[in-house]
Order: sequence, then structure tokens, then C-alpha cells
Amino acid sequence: MVVESKGLQVVHSGERTNTEGKPVSNIILLSISDSDYTSLRPHLEYVSLPNHLVLHEGGGKLEFVYFPNRGLISLVVVMKDGRTAEAGIVGNEGFTGTPAAVRLSTSPLQAVVQITGDGFRVEVEVLQATLDSTPHLQLLLSRYAIVQGMQVAQTAACNRLHDIRQRLARWLLMTQDRVDSESLPITHDFLATMLGTDRPSVSSAAGLLQRELLIEYSRGAVNIVNRNKLEDSACECYGIIRQYNGELGLK
Repeated sequence: MVVESKGLQVVHSGERTNTEGKPVSNIILLSISDSDYTSLRPHLEYVSLPNHLVLHEGGGKLEFVYFPNRGLISLVVVMKDGRTAEAGIVGNEGFTGTPAAVRLSTSPLQAVVQITGDGFRVEVEVLQATLDSTPHLQLLLSRYAIVQGMQVAQTAACNRLHDIRQRLARWLLMTQDRVDSESLPITHDFLATMLGTDRPSVSSAAGLLQRELLIEYSRGAVNIVNRNKLEDSACECYGIIRQYNGELGLK
């Protein structure tokens, strides 16, 4: 059974499995044609994605691409002095290692799991060989790679031009879209790293959102209590990034 989703034919979550019988919830894997999925299916290796697992280093060779079912993966710029800033995020709407879709072998971004989940990985060389006979898969991966590049560019502008309160609201909304939960298991230290700022700035911004009754913060988790007003508090970048994903039928 398939359902229509903003122009894509998306199989219901769990109706596709890998050869081990592990159910698929990744939207790209649920969106490709039956014939393309049949070609890719033998190469889908189920993996757990524990918190803080680095999937690939920035500048290093890509060995696998990852299709998350659940959880959240951050795409991070790492400077020589160790400082980091998040450039984008990936949930079950996409995949990591987008350069592989256009036959590149490295990525400038580190990919690290920030919210525990699971999914599937495919060896880059195998994926690239498979793309020759799977045109629908190749099209979707290439389009997603472009959309992810747009997200990275918009995030860079956001981090430079918008205040920390707006950026925090934008990040929380984007994360909830991908995790699909009102409770996000994240800390202020983590948010500071991802937003490229310091912990006191994040704590101050989170305090403002909490006093406005938009979120509730407890140790190690942020609960979104009024999403509509949180969207009003976010900068324009949230809507723009959401529109990019909407063009692919993604969140």
C-alpha cells in the first residue's frame, strides 16, 4: 500500500524491510520505486545509532551513507582549534554522506549522532554502482543533496545574522520535525556547541522561551509546550528550510 505525500508515492512505514526483516521508516527509502528498492535492499545493513557516534569525519573518506529510521544526526563544521558549529541536521527524511550521490568520495562535514536512533547504512562504492540501474533513487538522492546544501547555506546566514533566541527556536522546531516528539533529549552544553555560541547565551535564550511558556527545560531535555508560538519566535530561516524540504515531500 502507498499513500500520496506532496507529490511522492510513499510506502507506509514498516511495509518495507531489509533482508534481515528490519522495518524501514526512512522516507527516502519508502519513497523510491519498488524496482529501485529491490535493487538496493540486499545492501541495506541495519545499524544502531547511539548518541555521540561519529558516522564520518569532515574531510575524511566516505565509506558508508546512512539512512536514519529514528534519531537525529548533526552535520558539523570542525575548526583546527576544535571549535564546532552545526551546519545542518538529518533525520528520517534524508541521508548522510550526500556527496556520494554525485560520485564524490569525501565530505567537508562531520556527521555525528545527537539523538539516539537506528537506521541503515550502505557502502558508498556499492551505492554508487547501484545508482547506474536505479534512476529514481539517483534522482531522489541528488535532489536531497541539493536541498541539504540549501539548508547548510541558510543555516550559515542564520548563525551570522539572527539572534540566539531566534536561532534556538528555529533549531528546536527543525529537530522536532525530525524526531517527532515534544520532548527532545538535549542539554544546554550541546545546544551551545551546535549553535556556535556559549552556554550562558543558550541558557539565557532558553530561559526567555521558558518564561514565555513556549518550552519547558528539565535536566537533559527540552519539552516544546506551545509549538505555534515557538514558530512565531523563530526567524524566517525555519520557514525557508521547511519549504526546501517540502519541495521534496519531506518535513
